[in-house]
Amino acid sequence: MTSRKVAAVIVLVVLTISVPAQVVPNPFFAMDTGTRDPKHQTPEEQVAMIKSLGFDGVGPSYRGTNDLQHWFAALDRAGSKMFALYVSLQLDAVEPSLVTLKEVIAALKGRDTMVWLVITDKNHPPSASDNDDQAVKVLREMAGQAQAAGLRVALYPHAGCYVQRVEDAARLAEKTGRQNLGVTFNLCHWLKVDGQNLDASLKAAQPYLFVVTVNGADRDGKDWNTLIQPLDRGSYDVAQLLRRLVKMGYTGPVGLQHFGVNGDAKENLQRSMTGWRKLCASVEK
Repeated sequence: MTSRKVAAVIVLVVLTISVPAQVVPNPFFAMDTGTRDPKHQTPEEQVAMIKSLGFDGVGPSYRGTNDLQHWFAALDRAGSKMFALYVSLQLDAVEPSLVTLKEVIAALKGRDTMVWLVITDKNHPPSASDNDDQAVKVLREMAGQAQAAGLRVALYPHAGCYVQRVEDAARLAEKTGRQNLGVTFNLCHWLKVDGQNLDASLKAAQPYLFVVTVNGADRDGKDWNTLIQPLDRGSYDVAQLLRRLVKMGYTGPVGLQHFGVNGDAKENLQRSMTGWRKLCASVEK
């Protein structure tokens, strides 16, 4: 072997050793709570924007099959992905909800998209368990339909809803007993309704954790203006959440929450992408 070839091999070995593996392996997508503004109204405009900023895809809310087809077309052209589709299950109006969910499952069949399910019930207070029997019955039915379509369902804890804590979602996931039904950890909602013992909440979620959402926030925030900010703002240490997720071995998607963040959507998302990259760089093995 010539001296030049030896030198090249040495350089290659050094580079291989010195370049660390990606510490945060999770795909990062934007929820449509922060992708729409006067300049970006259609799915095509929103997909083009998030693609240009480096997001891996989107997590929109369900607004009917026509809107959904526009999303599919835009995402397919861009080579991007819909990670989750936000839709509600109303326990106080089960039959209409099941009609909608059946429609959603049929539309998503063949796509690697989660049914992102928020559960409400006007007849029971938040975090109640009184109506779990009905909830489990409905969830088993829809999880079965989703399984037949090759889909997963992720419960979405939401402040003020029947399922508002990640522990509520984990309780129902355990009772439902379906492998394709899991839970979401939403940072802003966790801070709103709990915010005390992150390790305990993540431990409850871990066996069922399908998706996580993050955003900038103030540690002592009380309202959504302080609990949902771009990722380059806020006093809450989001990096320590990412460290815990890495330690847990969580490799699933992470969504960006921007609900109520005012101003230019592209500028806000660019700031959050910059913040995300800094957070990822700060996470150590």
